[in-house]
Amino acid sequence: MRIAMIGAGYVGLVSAACFSEFGIDVVCVDKDHQKIKLLHSGNIPIHEPGLENLVQANTDSGRLTFTTDLGPAVTDADAVFIAVGTPSRRGDGYADLSYVYAVAEEISGCLSGHALIVLKSTVPVGTGDEIERRIMAARPELKSGKHFDVVSNPEFLREGSAIEDFMRPDRIIVGSHSEYARDVLKKLYRPLFLRDTPVLFTDRRTAELTKYASNAFLATKITFINEIANLCEAVGADVQDVARGMGLDRRIGLKYLHAGPGYGGSCFPKDAAALARTSEDFGSPVQIVNSVIAINTARRMEMVDKVVAACGGTVDGSKIAILGLTFKPNTDDIRDAPSLDIISGLQAAGASVSAYDPVGMVAAQECLSDVAWGSSAYDILEGAQALVIITEWNEFRALDLSRIKSLMAEPLILDLRNIYRLEDMSNEGIRYISVGRPQIEQ
Repeated sequence: MRIAMIGAGYVGLVSAACFSEFGIDVVCVDKDHQKIKLLHSGNIPIHEPGLENLVQANTDSGRLTFTTDLGPAVTDADAVFIAVGTPSRRGDGYADLSYVYAVAEEISGCLSGHALIVLKSTVPVGTGDEIERRIMAARPELKSGKHFDVVSNPEFLREGSAIEDFMRPDRIIVGSHSEYARDVLKKLYRPLFLRDTPVLFTDRRTAELTKYASNAFLATKITFINEIANLCEAVGADVQDVARGMGLDRRIGLKYLHAGPGYGGSCFPKDAAALARTSEDFGSPVQIVNSVIAINTARRMEMVDKVVAACGGTVDGSKIAILGLTFKPNTDDIRDAPSLDIISGLQAAGASVSAYDPVGMVAAQECLSDVAWGSSAYDILEGAQALVIITEWNEFRALDLSRIKSLMAEPLILDLRNIYRLEDMSNEGIRYISVGRPQIEQ
């Protein structure tokens, strides 16, 4: 089989590489000539563990190719996947569908035979209907269900674990009533069917909504445990033990019950906002999601206040060292990362900031100014009044505490990800403050 993957971004590139690993011929299309040039040279434009080797192996085999020319890729394809970005529209929180619609209209001019258009991009309810309408407006001779089908096949890829998520997914969701479309998707995902992966066939609107509902629910779990963490600090409880006690209930589960500085990244913020806007448009507002958005936004300033309070009520003139800039480990993605707001808030309070991240500093330098960038975790600590851990990279989990003490002006660590055990810190002579757990004073 042969597919065209439109978009060589995070979702498109990972999906293209994984489909080609299944033995399918994949042409990955992107208008960014520099990106395609980079891929042709064997380089990967994003940081994702295992992706470089997977892309290289399948380009070497000839199953995975890259191009900027959409027409030939679409004409010969059994299925055309749309995997372009749908960022939040500036100012109102709606999903920006301009890239999706532009691709759909360009595809319409290349369709022949019975074409299958598969939406991988995260899109609001009704987007598939609108794509269908636009294609028939551009090509009146084409009829949906006869000459082409539009299918919703949302992705559920976690940055840092995307290949594993594609190869061993919790579920596959296909939104279409077309038997032809379902049959083609069954063939494309045949290796996963053989592994008894749960497959849910729904109508298109249900599939579109399922993606948003899933991300909003996970964002809600994160926000809920952060609210409980605040309560733990007030009453003297330990949020990690509370989370374990909750998560051992199989109805709740342990995942996403980790207190911290709030969710960020390219998915949860924009998808929660888009779901909220869609619900308002349809006259059925999701108040829980609205609250989650508001609480998560405020959470970042709560972390700034936490640092300021730990430093005696002011950071004016103080040096604050930051470890971790990306919104999560194992990615170079800093989109809507908590670190951006926390650093800006500390700078607004008069602090000078030094920072280090294993892979995220190049991207961060485009968003932040007046930051002293370090080459290691220890490089940023000289004379610092506080060390703030924002992203839980593995290399931060076993820091040399004696070396930290010798470098810092004050031995104070604020661990916003709770990566150290309280008992391990109690005898180190370091003042250690975490989230939702008892404070260790020295």
